[in-house]
Amino acid sequence: MTLEAFSIEVSSLDQKCEALRQEVREFLAVHLQNRPLREKAKNWSAADPEFSQQLGHRGWIGMVWPKEYGGHEKTALERYVVVEELLAANAPVAAHWPADRQTGPLILKFGSEDMKRKILPGVARGETYFCIGLSEPNTGSDLASLQTSAVRTDHGWVINGTKVWTSLAHSSHYMVTLVRTSKGEKRQAGLSQFLIDMKTPGIGIRPILSLTGDHDFNEVSLVDVEVPHEAMIGEEGDGWKQVTAELAFERSGPERYLTSSQLLLEMLAMSSVNDPRQAIELGRVVAGYATLRQMSLGIATMLSRGENPALAAALVKDLGAGIEQGMTELAHHLFDAESAPIGSSLEEVASYTTQLAPSYSIKGGSREILRSIVARGLGMR
Repeated sequence: MTLEAFSIEVSSLDQKCEALRQEVREFLAVHLQNRPLREKAKNWSAADPEFSQQLGHRGWIGMVWPKEYGGHEKTALERYVVVEELLAANAPVAAHWPADRQTGPLILKFGSEDMKRKILPGVARGETYFCIGLSEPNTGSDLASLQTSAVRTDHGWVINGTKVWTSLAHSSHYMVTLVRTSKGEKRQAGLSQFLIDMKTPGIGIRPILSLTGDHDFNEVSLVDVEVPHEAMIGEEGDGWKQVTAELAFERSGPERYLTSSQLLLEMLAMSSVNDPRQAIELGRVVAGYATLRQMSLGIATMLSRGENPALAAALVKDLGAGIEQGMTELAHHLFDAESAPIGSSLEEVASYTTQLAPSYSIKGGSREILRSIVARGLGMR
């Protein structure tokens, strides 16, 4: 067996990016003051449409998109700075997040001209929100085995099936969904993606509450949902290629290691300089953050050059999930009832994050799938 090698380039940010960072920090200091601790603990899974619209007004959504589609033609590294500051401040970005991160770039690359002009400006203004219909009740991590189907008619397509774990479907305007448009020996070859207006008759949404009691997830049923021909994104049968490109965007950002950042902040605030065990263990977490941050920044540089970061993104996402999930156990290990009494900020955030943490290794691809991607990329399978 011959092992392939790959590297993530060490990158740095120029003065323009650092000046933008300061601008974002000043904005967030004003707009996020007095935000409840539980909302901070939600990090980027919290949604606030008004806040999203404020970001859109500042030009911080759709930053790298062409101006003709509502974008601002900034660099991938400038976008990285804005995203990093939003996550570090635990800003409520979930309303616009999927569209800005992955479905907007998807439409830019594969969508028709009419679709780009109709959809993207609203996303860039922070007014148009998306959910993503991939997972299904009986597919598990084998996405290519999905059963939701689209049948061609004289007027378009009729879609039937069920999608599950569909984040924020109840508050989204559109869903990008992967369906089967044909059958053949290669399951991936018969998949296509559609842009579906969530007001279309035949769509049902059932909430799925998380352990924390939050309503983020949903089960979406599609019963004889009729969409026009122009609702297809790109060409028929290109769905698998499109989805793998989308997932690279979803896995590559700093949100894949900053989801538990509020818990780290609370532990640092509660720690004692006289406790060597706390210094060592928290130092390891901070070092891990620094490493992942450099890797993630390197991926942003790859994106700025038009490269495909799928392999590196899978690695960052897997490593990030491991660090973040381990942080909840670390909090219980380092701080007892005396140092973190019930009702303290550390206890409140640790309790919430402990319930949320199991989902970290599922969102954006399970650990097994990610490691299979890395193994294949390294020539190990």
